[in-house]
Amino acid sequence: MSGRVGPQGTTAGLASRNAADGVGLLGRLETGVNTGIGVPLVGRAFSVRIGVRVPRLSGPRAPAGWRRETGAAPAKCSYTRRMNSIAFIGGGNMASAIIGGLLKSGRAPGDILVLEPNAEQRSRLQRELGVITLEAPGSVLQRAGIVVWAIKPQHFKEAAAVCAAHIAAALQFSVMAGIRSSDIARTLGTERVVRSMPNTPALIGQGIAGLFARPAVGADERLQAERLLAPTGRTLWVEREEDLDAVTALSGSGPAYVFYFVEAMMKAAQDMGLSADQGRELALATFSGAAALAQQSGEAPSLLRERVTSKGGTTYAGITSLERSDVHGAIVSAVKAAQRRARELGDEFG
Repeated sequence: MSGRVGPQGTTAGLASRNAADGVGLLGRLETGVNTGIGVPLVGRAFSVRIGVRVPRLSGPRAPAGWRRETGAAPAKCSYTRRMNSIAFIGGGNMASAIIGGLLKSGRAPGDILVLEPNAEQRSRLQRELGVITLEAPGSVLQRAGIVVWAIKPQHFKEAAAVCAAHIAAALQFSVMAGIRSSDIARTLGTERVVRSMPNTPALIGQGIAGLFARPAVGADERLQAERLLAPTGRTLWVEREEDLDAVTALSGSGPAYVFYFVEAMMKAAQDMGLSADQGRELALATFSGAAALAQQSGEAPSLLRERVTSKGGTTYAGITSLERSDVHGAIVSAVKAAQRRARELGDEFG
């Protein structure tokens, strides 16, 4: 990638000026990483000034970390790939899962920007993924054609206040729980908003995410949203945004229900004399195998269950015990409770 840093000359000169005038760093770029801003840095780590004043942050992910840049006349930069980058606001687990999938699918690390106030997390992202990280918002965010909001919902309004001026032209893509698209649109001043609810198996490329797009989002942008999440698993569009509350309750929270059931099976295994390792292997293999069978057969789960539940047999005894304890009803109640909480969160953050 070509580009210019001027008028101060070399990257080393810019780094020394940063140290002298107290201007914070947009990113610390590891050896050999192509920064995407004009110069590949080779041989040792350099700090590159993009012309914004970045306050030092205190505390991990503290809301006070989302601060507006002030002062400091900008240095001149030119970019050869405008609006071709993807910017992530927040660099936690879900952002890392999406970024990892993008890199595996061929996206260049220099095309990915991550705004992350936490220094330790920035260092991890640079070290493990090689992406460009930002300590605070700056004009470099204007490179982004898509902005992925992957922060805790309680931090959204404060982060939006300092980022909005730099990202107005981008498609806004949210993986934040609870914040409705209408509230995102009002806060950011754009109707081009896609809201998503992924789940944690996205970390291994086996997730599923519900998607909702506001009417202003075009067909091409919907396709961009699908491609963004494709490396993390499957996607499912809903036409009514309130259906995302059900998606949140079912697939968003669903992995925790599965883990809960696996825990119980492992406990039973040990009570019956098996080791913890044996119980874990048997329980996990049973879940993954049964899920794969249900996925591939296309038959109703109730029919598959009935086929292995011979009256008077061991499975029959187990299912009868579950029904006596109304486990089926308890699971339905649990999912509905999660749906109610998703609605409440939408009201709280609205």
